[in-house]
Amino acid sequence: MSWHPLYRSSKFRHVYGKAASKDKCYDCVPITLSVHDNQFCAVNPHFIAVVTECAGGGAFLVIPVHQTGKLDPHYPRICGHKGNVLDIKWNPFNDFVIASCSEDATVKIWDIPKHLLTKNITSPKKELLGHVRRVGLIEWHPTASNILFSSGYDYKIMVWNLDTKEAVLSNPVKILDVHKDVILSMSFNTDGSLLATACRDRNIRLIDPRAGAVLQEASYKSHRVNKVLFLGNMGKLLSTGTSRWNNRQIALWDQNDLSVPLMEEDLDGSSGILFPFYDSDTHMLYVVGKGDGNIRYYEISPEKPYLNYLMEYRSPLPQKGIGIMPKRGLEVSACEIFRFYKLIPTKNLVQPISMIVPRRSESYQEDIYPLTTGAQPALTAQEWLNGVNKGPLLVSLRPGSGAVNSLPQFLEPEPLLKTTAPSQNQDWGRRMPLEGMQKRSEVQGSRKQLKVEETLLKKEQMRLSNGFDIFECPPPKTENELLQMFYRQQEEIRRLRELVNQRDIQIKQLELELRNVCKDAGRY
Repeated sequence: MSWHPLYRSSKFRHVYGKAASKDKCYDCVPITLSVHDNQFCAVNPHFIAVVTECAGGGAFLVIPVHQTGKLDPHYPRICGHKGNVLDIKWNPFNDFVIASCSEDATVKIWDIPKHLLTKNITSPKKELLGHVRRVGLIEWHPTASNILFSSGYDYKIMVWNLDTKEAVLSNPVKILDVHKDVILSMSFNTDGSLLATACRDRNIRLIDPRAGAVLQEASYKSHRVNKVLFLGNMGKLLSTGTSRWNNRQIALWDQNDLSVPLMEEDLDGSSGILFPFYDSDTHMLYVVGKGDGNIRYYEISPEKPYLNYLMEYRSPLPQKGIGIMPKRGLEVSACEIFRFYKLIPTKNLVQPISMIVPRRSESYQEDIYPLTTGAQPALTAQEWLNGVNKGPLLVSLRPGSGAVNSLPQFLEPEPLLKTTAPSQNQDWGRRMPLEGMQKRSEVQGSRKQLKVEETLLKKEQMRLSNGFDIFECPPPKTENELLQMFYRQQEEIRRLRELVNQRDIQIKQLELELRNVCKDAGRY
């Protein structure tokens, strides 16, 4: 018999959840009373959007992320729907565009101004009219720009191309009519070439979204599915639902064989729906229960037992909905690997909860922050519709770094004239007058200087994202924030010193080469 260790080595074994203090929460937020099984919250590095309760139609709030504390009761809203808002999603490639769907059978696209809202927004940028019954879910494509999926209570999924100038769209580019009941959940694989859906008929379907064909279908009777989720590039699906004994349950499926789940695990006997979230960078799965205050988290492995339980964050305050911050909005100096925004309707409160890896070092931890999905699309809408598949563009979360292979590199100044040139170049140097050589050096030097200035200008433009400086942050409110800002500035100062030293060395090399050239020219 081979011996297996009882404990498994994992850098995420001691991950813990840390709830924000009251002054870091969003207070007096009128959270919706709708009983629809959605998250009701969407977050990006600039804004948090929350579906709110209002009379005479549906509305939601858009609050700047750093504007914590009590919310003004007269704070402006986005209120253009005639029915209750059921789902909201930020555009993954534009932090100032959000989509919403409603009971009025419409999907609307909204432009959010960069400055603070001063009045209600009632006119959308685009309006999508295609469903005949209420629209319950919307999803943006993960790699193609301006591709939106919507599913309604007419049992149809519609694919919309928003790369048009028309303000009202009534003809989707594709209609997926393969379901026999209401769609409860939609999830894309990493490159967006496959779509997994959970339906009220208890079936999980794996669909080619461009062809509209069902590739796999699961009809496992002992697992009533509510939500389904792709687990990154692992070739597996995870679903949450209930067992035949009405216990809350999670199940793991092989993407290529949905006949029988790889494993099932009963969690508890509560009745609230389970929302699954997967972090493909750390291979961690988070399961959030609606109606309770718990967040369970696991680590996914490609071999058995597949699902490794880590810990559970517990709170006495029940959550009605949940939002998640994209990885590019996390606080890497605090070793934060995930952040939830918990909707607590009993207190009209939105509470951030950070999942933190305990580390003593305050430097950047590269092992827990691999390259992650950035904010640039890999494809245009038309390229994806034409059949092109491409994975997401990756970025580093290291402070001061940018998109991988997208930032222009600093131009290395080449020597103006080579000192170890071949013999024919030496003859040419003998014939060329000193004044001509100096003029040529001045022309080449001016060209290099122009290139360097253009590169620096491009870097400055890349540093600005949608008009917001990525290094800009609000003044610290606590001692911990002050320390984090201090360490961040120290890191930036160290990086700039290295850059200045490199340029000093390059300048000295150029001066030495120019002096040698002048000496050789004067000798002849």
